[in-house]
Amino acid sequence: MTHPFCPGYSKPPYRALVEAYPDTEAYPTAAFRTEWGPIFHRGRLDGSARILLIGQDPATHEDVVRRILVGEAGQRIQGFLTKLGITTSYVFVNTFLYSVYGQSGGTKHIGDKPITDYRNQWLDAIAADNSLQTVVTLGGLADKAYKAWPGATGASWRYVNVLHPTYPDSASASGSTTFAAAMKRLCDNWNVGLDEILATPGALTPDTATPLVHYGSAITPGEHTGIPEGDVPAGLPDWMRAAGGWANRTGTTAAQKRATLTVTATLP
Repeated sequence: MTHPFCPGYSKPPYRALVEAYPDTEAYPTAAFRTEWGPIFHRGRLDGSARILLIGQDPATHEDVVRRILVGEAGQRIQGFLTKLGITTSYVFVNTFLYSVYGQSGGTKHIGDKPITDYRNQWLDAIAADNSLQTVVTLGGLADKAYKAWPGATGASWRYVNVLHPTYPDSASASGSTTFAAAMKRLCDNWNVGLDEILATPGALTPDTATPLVHYGSAITPGEHTGIPEGDVPAGLPDWMRAAGGWANRTGTTAAQKRATLTVTATLP
């Protein structure tokens, strides 16, 4: 049996980008979990991406896997790509290299020059290396990041902004709405995004021709798509790409939760 895997960052210009990433001088530890290191991307860096997705920041599962959007949010947005018939021709980057710490860290630092300049280098490299047909941003901060990128001006690809895949969780946790209502809003929003992307026939070339089926009032288990093996480092166990909260921040204090990740393996 052969196992596809992400070959990493040996190809120019990505090698230079990961050799010279910004650290705590650009990302203050009061606002970002820099202790877990930067996490750069997920998807194709071989020039084959036709759709670029920009997320916000890595979370617990990403800290372990070292690729972005591999947890519940990743399963949801992977299903969004599946509805477009996109199974391999994509690349993800985040607005921030490090996990945001606290409620306002991302908003406070979205316009910081060192953060923006480095992110724009990644976006420039991806745009130059691929024949992009669509760019999708996930949430408000990713939208701001995209609009702060000079390469967005006059671009020929279609641009769509949708709600972040964790919107139902964060909105319901704040008490402003119920999870069910927030999930319905996400599904309605994503249906509009799918329609916008596919509004012009042939504007996005699918990997597999797939009739569009809209979401209902919630994302069903069948509308989650597992993270492909070829997106992650070699040898990663299958359960790290599947649904389920196998990584959690644990501890009785904020400092302990910041410092501690508990990983629970799924035995064969």
